[in-house]
Amino acid sequence: MIGRLNHVAIATSDLEKASAIYRDLLGAKVSAPVPQPEHGVTTVFVELPGSKVELLAPLGEASPIANFLVRNPGGGVHHLCFEVDDIVAARDRLLAKGARLAGSAEPKTGAHGKPVLFLHPKDFGGTLIELEQA
Repeated sequence: MIGRLNHVAIATSDLEKASAIYRDLLGAKVSAPVPQPEHGVTTVFVELPGSKVELLAPLGEASPIANFLVRNPGGGVHHLCFEVDDIVAARDRLLAKGARLAGSAEPKTGAHGKPVLFLHPKDFGGTLIELEQA
């Protein structure tokens, strides 16, 4: 059902510093920061062969990343994103098998402009999973 790993998301309180680590120390291509107000975050993508690292910083007080950073002040891995061919079919299949969603049951437009859903970390070994329409 799941396809390739699209990205690993890392929460940080300092996007500039985190971007510099990937760009200057590791030599990766790093995007400019893009505010994602509908998700309460600002994103930066680190491009890798076949995948990406998404750096996330809070955008406003109500950001889910702000809460994550309160619990994890140094930042860290926030979620894994896997591609699926049909996000609605994947959602329906997972719900029928007892999985829970984290957030809305209706897909939202994600940072790549494609529909996304989040799966509850308690059902996936403590890891928040994002599904993105391929």
